[in-house]
Amino acid sequence: MKDGTPPRTEEPYPSYLSPKLAIQPCHDGRGTGVYAAEPIEKGELLAVWGGRIIDRASVAKLAPAERRYVLQVGDDRYLASLDHVDPPDYINHCCHPNGGLRGEDQLVAMRKIAVGEEVSFDYATTDSCSLLEFACECPKRSCRRRVSADDWRRADVQARNRGYFSPYLQRRIDALKRVVRGGVATDGARVAFRQSDR
Repeated sequence: MKDGTPPRTEEPYPSYLSPKLAIQPCHDGRGTGVYAAEPIEKGELLAVWGGRIIDRASVAKLAPAERRYVLQVGDDRYLASLDHVDPPDYINHCCHPNGGLRGEDQLVAMRKIAVGEEVSFDYATTDSCSLLEFACECPKRSCRRRVSADDWRRADVQARNRGYFSPYLQRRIDALKRVVRGGVATDGARVAFRQSDR
């Protein structure tokens, strides 16, 4: 691929969670999360999602409890866990995250992460499918209150997560910027993207 990401094999493969991280109940009582058990440096690998590739029609057939653990990796490509829940699936969304994507399935630290701090990423950097939308309850003041399929288009989301989007979404962002720079209305580009992911 142009962005340096090796092409994904269609064969299932296991996930990875850094040994510096621990899965535990969230400090605010809202479920389970992943926390730093040791200091983490900026750029350090936190997790790699594994699983099997499925399409949108297969995602739609999943029960809501299973669907919440699907990671979108392409326009009509989703990564579903090999088990019901794999370790990286416990990494929660946050509108102001400390983790970001490298390639389509690796999570790295966007900054230093202190011991005891919850590891998170903005699901808008991977997901553009209406089936994966949800109400957000992250504890940040900048919380959007809802994570939607179009959040990747937001200027604030793009600025906060610059350099940490899934490659397929980064290509969409780059295409929209080229359209805007060329003086062409962006409505045509938006319609084309919506038809492919909704």
